[in-house]
Amino acid sequence: MDLDDYRSHSPYSAPGRHGGLLDAVATDIPTVAATVRNVIVHYRAGGVELPDDRLEEVNHRWVDRILDTDQSRFPLALTSARPAAERVAGCCRDHTLLSIAILRQHRIPSRSRVGFASYFTPGWHHDHVLVEYWNGHRWVWADPELDPAADWGFDGYDIDPTAGLFDSAARVWSAYRAGAIDPDVYGVSPELPIRGAWFIHNYVLHELAHRQKDELLLWDSFGAMTDDLATDHLTTADLTLADEIAALLLAADSGDEAAEKALADRYATDNRLRPGAQVRSFSPVSPTVSTVDLRVSRR
Repeated sequence: MDLDDYRSHSPYSAPGRHGGLLDAVATDIPTVAATVRNVIVHYRAGGVELPDDRLEEVNHRWVDRILDTDQSRFPLALTSARPAAERVAGCCRDHTLLSIAILRQHRIPSRSRVGFASYFTPGWHHDHVLVEYWNGHRWVWADPELDPAADWGFDGYDIDPTAGLFDSAARVWSAYRAGAIDPDVYGVSPELPIRGAWFIHNYVLHELAHRQKDELLLWDSFGAMTDDLATDHLTTADLTLADEIAALLLAADSGDEAAEKALADRYATDNRLRPGAQVRSFSPVSPTVSTVDLRVSRR
C-alpha cells in the first residue's frame, strides 16, 4: 500500500451514518486522543467496574457499531463529556481504530500498529495497539489511551520507535527467533497464561492484517495462526512463514518500498495470511469460541 491508501477508510474504520461526528473533531493528536477516551473505556483497565451485560461491547468490531452504541446513550458531539462508566467498553484496538477513523475522515494517512508495550507494568510487555499517522514528513507512533496529565516519562503522542517502549510484533518475533528475549514476558497480562511464543507468532499475522487495513479484533484467529493454546510448542505453526513476514514488515518499516509491495502481494494471494470471509473469535468476555462471518456481521 502507498501513502494515499491509508487516507481512506477500511470497512472497520468507516463511520457509516456517523461521518458528521468525525468531521467535527479537530485532527491534532491530543484532541483526537482525548475524544476517543471520552467515547471508549477499557473493559479491564479503565478504572471503572462495568456490568456484565456491557462487556460484550468489546466485540463491536466496526466503528459504526461503536458509534451506534455511543449515540444511543449520548446523542451528542463526541467531544461532549460522557461519564466513564457509560462509555463504550473496548480496548486498545478500539481506541486506535476510532482514532484512525477520525484521521482518515479528514484524509490524514493513518494505520494501526500491533505489538507490545513495556510502559504499563515493569518487567512485562502487554499486547497493545498504537496509532501510526503521517504528519507530512514521517510516520509517528501515538498511544491514544495515554492521558498526558499522567507522568509517563515520555511523549505518548510521539513515541520513539527506537526507545523500546513499544515494539512491533515483527520486531519481537525476530528477537525471539534470535534467542534475544524471554517470550513468556510478552502477552495479555502477568496474571494470565495468554503469553509466549505462540502468542507473538499470531500477533505477527495480526500486524500484517492491520497494516493491510483489516483491523481485526485481537482475539480473532485466522489463516496460519495457531489455536494450540494449551502448549507453547508452536507445533502447528509455519515458523518459516512467520520469519519471512516479520522480515518484510521490518524492512517496510525502514522504508523499503519493495518489501511494502511484497507484503501487499503476499497478503492478496496467500490465504494463510488473511482472514477471508470468516474468523474464529476467542472473546475475552465469553467462554465460547464463535465463528464470525465478516461479510454479514455489520448487519
